[in-house]
Amino acid sequence: MLPRVKKRPRPVEAGARGQEEVKFNEVTVYLVERKMGSSRRSFLTSLARSKGFRVEYALSDEVTHVVAEDNQAGALWAWLRGSGLRDVSRLQVLDISWFTDSMREGRPVTVETRHCIPVREPVVSLSVGGHFPAICVVSQYACLRRTTTENHNKIFTDVLEELAENSEFNESKGPCLAFRRAASVLKSLPSAVHCLGAIQGLPCLGEHTKAVMEEILIFGRSFKVEEVQSDERYQALKLFTSVFGVGPKTAEKWYRRGLRSLKEILAEPNIQLNRMQRAGFLYYRDISKAVSKAEAKALRSIIEETAHWIAPDSILALTGGFRSHRGKEYGHDVDFLLTMPEMGKEEGLLLRVIDRLRDQGILLYCEHQGSTVDMSKLPSRRFEAMDHFEKCFLILRLEEGQMERDGGLQKDPGESRGWRAVRVDLVATPVDRYAFALLGWTGSRQFERDLRRFARKERGMCLDNHALYDKTKKLFLPATSEEDIFAHLGLEYVEPWQRNA
Repeated sequence: MLPRVKKRPRPVEAGARGQEEVKFNEVTVYLVERKMGSSRRSFLTSLARSKGFRVEYALSDEVTHVVAEDNQAGALWAWLRGSGLRDVSRLQVLDISWFTDSMREGRPVTVETRHCIPVREPVVSLSVGGHFPAICVVSQYACLRRTTTENHNKIFTDVLEELAENSEFNESKGPCLAFRRAASVLKSLPSAVHCLGAIQGLPCLGEHTKAVMEEILIFGRSFKVEEVQSDERYQALKLFTSVFGVGPKTAEKWYRRGLRSLKEILAEPNIQLNRMQRAGFLYYRDISKAVSKAEAKALRSIIEETAHWIAPDSILALTGGFRSHRGKEYGHDVDFLLTMPEMGKEEGLLLRVIDRLRDQGILLYCEHQGSTVDMSKLPSRRFEAMDHFEKCFLILRLEEGQMERDGGLQKDPGESRGWRAVRVDLVATPVDRYAFALLGWTGSRQFERDLRRFARKERGMCLDNHALYDKTKKLFLPATSEEDIFAHLGLEYVEPWQRNA
C-alpha cells in the first residue's frame, strides 16, 4: 500500500528542515516511502537537506517533485490522483534517477523524459455538468490511453471517422490524421460528452472537430457528414475501394472515367483488372461481408492444424482486431502471424502451408510475397510503409461444418450455400522479430502510429514492425515479447483489447 496523505507537515519535521539552509526554494521534494523503505528515505532526506534541498515528510500542495523508487506507475498515479491534492497536473512525478543526478550535481537538474514515471501525462479537469469524474488523465499519445469497455461517444467518433475517410480520398493527410486522433481521444473518455465545455483542455481536439461536435450536440446530426455522404465522388470511391485489390488511386481513376458502379467497371472493355482485383470481384459478395469472431476462431483452428501438420513446434498467433477480443465482434478480414522457435526454421514454412491449404481444396486465391527484410536497416519512419516480412494474401473457403456450435457462417437471408469466402492475411517472421511484428499487426492503427511517435519524440528511438533502435546508444534493442518492447520504452504494458483509444 502507498502511504496515506497528510495535509500538513508535523511541526517537529518542519523544525528539522529549518536546521539546514534552503538554497532551492522553487523545488519541494517528497520521497515516496513505498519500496524505498523508511531507513533509506530518512538517509536520502538528510542528504538532500544537507545540499540545500527542501524535502517534506508529508505530501501536501507545497510539494513540486514527487520521487519514487521501483514503484508501479499505474498504482503511483492512482494514489496521487486520490490524494486530495488540489492540482495533480502541476507535479513532477519522477524516478529516483532524477534525485541521484541532482545529488551528484548539487542542484536540481533539469527534468528529462527518462526521469519521468513513466511519462508526465496531462491531467485535465472534466467536471463540467457532472458528466465526468473530477480528474481524468488524457494523454496526446494513444499508447498512453486505455480503451474503455464501451465507446460512450460513438455519435461523434462515427462521424469523425467518416470525415477522416473522406479526407483520405481527397489525399488530405493532415485533416485525415486530425480526425482520427480526435476520434481516438473521444473513445478513451469514461462517459459521454454532453457539452463542449467538458472537453476543454483535451488534446487532439481542434477547432474543426469541435465545430462538428457542436453541430451534433445542437441538432443531433452532422450536416457536414451528410453532405459528404451524398457526394457522388465519395459514394463511388467508397464503393470501389470495398473491392479487394482496389486502392484510392485506382478508384479515383475509374471515377474520372465516368464509372459509378461495379457493373459499369466489369462491363468496361478498356479496364484490365489485375489478378487480385479479379478475385475481389469474383468473391465480392462474400468478402464484403463482415467476418465474425466465430469464423475467425474456425479459421485459426484450420491454419494452426495445417501448420502443426507440417511443423509441430510452429507458433501461430491471431492478430488484428480479433486478437484478445480488442472490442471487435466483427472484422473485414483475419490476420495471422507464423514463426518457429528456432531462427531460420521459418524459411519455406509459409509456402508449405499454402500448398497444404491448396491440397485441402480450401485455397481460393493466393498472392505470395517473399521476405525482403534487411536486418541492418534502421526502423522506417514512414508509418504507412508495409513491412518486409514474407506474407501471403489469401481468400479461403470456410465450410459450415468447420464452424463450432456457438456460431454459424455470416450469410444473406435465404442463402442455402454451405460455405463462404473469407479474406486472410498470413505473415511469417523470424523468431527474433516476432514480438515486433505481433505488436505492429495487432493495432489499432492509431495506437501503433502514436507508439512510434512516442518512441521517436520522447525516447529518441525508432520503432517499426521489424525492430526497435536506440539512437542515443546506437544499438538495436532485443525483445522476445511485447512486454519487453513496452519496457524498453519506459511504458506500462497495454493489453491488446485496450489499444483502441
